[in-house]
Amino acid sequence: QVQLVESGGGLVQAGGSLTLSCECSGGLCNDYVMAWFRQAPGKERNFVGGMFRDGDILYEDDVKGRFTVSRDNDKKTVYLQMTLLKPEDTATYYCAARIGAFILTGSQHYYDWGQGTQVTVSS
Repeated sequence: QVQLVESGGGLVQAGGSLTLSCECSGGLCNDYVMAWFRQAPGKERNFVGGMFRDGDILYEDDVKGRFTVSRDNDKKTVYLQMTLLKPEDTATYYCAARIGAFILTGSQHYYDWGQGTQVTVSS
């Protein structure tokens, strides 16, 4: 089990950029797949992107080419760089972790979650 703390959310205009950070602590963080999910009001929590320590990365189709997941294993931190933001990207963004080497897209596969950070994109 690890603890995750997100930061970096905020309000941004459409077309703008924002970078979220997720700091991991309390366990062997580098052995975990780290992923980002988002949840809009009244909607399900959906996979955005995830990364394993060896560099394998997976993205949800809607964010490909706009969002970038990266991680600094020395700092035990994973990042979500978001560009060309759209109003429909507005959501609470969550960092999640699961032990293992496979990047799974279902939220039920992740056992450790951060508290979430709000991203609001204005039109």
